[in-house]
Amino acid sequence: MDGTLFSNARIIDPERGEIECGWLLQQRGSIVATGIGEPPAREGCEAIDCVGMCLAPGLIDAGVKVGEPGERHKESYQSAGAAAVAGGVTTIITRPDTKPAIDSPETLEFVKRRANTVSMANFLPMAALTKGRDGKEMTEIRLLQDAGAAAFSDCDRVIADTKVFARALSYARSCNALIIAHPQDQGLSVGATATAGKFASLRGLPAVSVMAERIGLERDIALVEMTKARYHADQVTTATALPALKRAKEGGLDITAGVSIHHLTLNSLDVADYRTFFKVKPPLRSEEDRCAAVQALSEGLIDVISSMHTPQDEESKRLPFEEAASGAVALETLLPAALRLYHGGQLSLTRLFQVLALNPANRLGLPAGRLRSGASADLILFDPDKPFVVDRHSLRSKSKNTPFDGQTLQGRILGTWVGGKRRFDGR
Repeated sequence: MDGTLFSNARIIDPERGEIECGWLLQQRGSIVATGIGEPPAREGCEAIDCVGMCLAPGLIDAGVKVGEPGERHKESYQSAGAAAVAGGVTTIITRPDTKPAIDSPETLEFVKRRANTVSMANFLPMAALTKGRDGKEMTEIRLLQDAGAAAFSDCDRVIADTKVFARALSYARSCNALIIAHPQDQGLSVGATATAGKFASLRGLPAVSVMAERIGLERDIALVEMTKARYHADQVTTATALPALKRAKEGGLDITAGVSIHHLTLNSLDVADYRTFFKVKPPLRSEEDRCAAVQALSEGLIDVISSMHTPQDEESKRLPFEEAASGAVALETLLPAALRLYHGGQLSLTRLFQVLALNPANRLGLPAGRLRSGASADLILFDPDKPFVVDRHSLRSKSKNTPFDGQTLQGRILGTWVGGKRRFDGR
């Protein structure tokens, strides 16, 4: 078999913003053609009747943490790849907040070689923006870019020294490199475990004002205006930060923004009685902020949904809330959790796949996230209405710290193809 012919599918094309009943042909790892109605006769191809299920581009997840090197017991490239394809994620953009940080071409080569050897999904690594993610000395951006770094980020370690960050942005601009930053004011955020408000006060949790995100984003926007760098805010989660983002975009700056699936589907009240699986960074926001983020996503102000997959072992989560590690796994639950927004009438399926596949592909310059002829045959077949109860112990990630444990979600992955090869069969 030199290809696959999918027929009788609801084809979701995020690039054209359309859903049509028809067929798709892929050969030798690339999409050849799509069409409406009955498919053409094609010998030598595997024929798959999709029986009216949805066929769409595979998800591209920017901001996934894998434990290699240093914390392989939390997540390996092999386990992350298995979790990804089971969740419909065909391309993973990995974060550099490993031990040690991915801040040299040698470390970058190690993770690339390791991922390419064992993973069932496509992996693209980010590299650190400063050495050791310490915010003091810029990494060799051009050398790391030549070695295959997809973008540069210090992740949740905000560069407090504005001059260092400005120099890094200026140099990145000369290389046309993408900078991914975490917009927070470091001074206001230090030690915080919850968002300031009545709930945090009642629970006695150290909290941070939503203004910390706005202040951090405003600073970054000013530096982008000065340097003309390519910039992506990994998570914009508060209503108060959105006007600044809007002004920056309307001003013609090269800025995009993302938001995590947890900040779109959960709020600060979900923490309840100190449930540490709901402790993420930045902390969960109010319901008003959650609704504002969803609205910004639907209007195109926020461009990308990511899982912000952060595996933590049991020992680091089974602690008092203030001491517990931040983060949640989300590779397998990204699509079904995002489908909550579709079933709730807040986002269309085409818009959902724009922010989960097309937009991250465009931002990173990838030949995926779309269904046009010549695009990579990274595809998922799924039933958007199939309900299931999340059991964290059945997750393929090594770590099981999901906030959706025991909850009913809708959306079952029936098949995942990476480069035209079937990597997951969920039938």
